[in-house]
Amino acid sequence: MAKKKKSIELTQQKLSFVDKGITYKLIRFKPENMTVDVIRYEGERKLDNYNIPFAHLPRELKRKVKPT
Repeated sequence: MAKKKKSIELTQQKLSFVDKGITYKLIRFKPENMTVDVIRYEGERKLDNYNIPFAHLPRELKRKVKPT
């Protein structure tokens, strides 16, 4: 049976990026399906929790998360 990979918490690292005026703060990386849970902010206002593919992260954040 395949071994289930655990999610990696990213809240302590305080990683974030801005795209089209919306700030994305990384919460958790899920290696089993290569997605990242984020919280979206517009200015100081929290919009929602969101799930994006790992491939859509900026290159510098991909290096910090390092899925192995």
